[in-house]
Amino acid sequence: MEYIYKTECTCSQEIKFDINGNVITNISFTGGCNGNLKAISRLVDGITVEEIESKLSGILCGRRPTSCSDQLAKAVKEAYNSLAK
Repeated sequence: MEYIYKTECTCSQEIKFDINGNVITNISFTGGCNGNLKAISRLVDGITVEEIESKLSGILCGRRPTSCSDQLAKAVKEAYNSLAK
């Protein structure tokens, strides 16, 4: 299932990805640091929500209270929780 997450407090505006059970694939960011976000997307493609959360939650960008990586962790958790309903 495709999931779209609107980011907050980051240069990227949105994250799209597919979620199948607890596995995340096909991650893409709209906006943000293109090269870095492509790298992050490739590195976490095919891993679980729990692994993404453990690796990326809490990463900050400069003085911001979050980062694109942290937003991805929040997005996959939100998507996973929405499937459980």
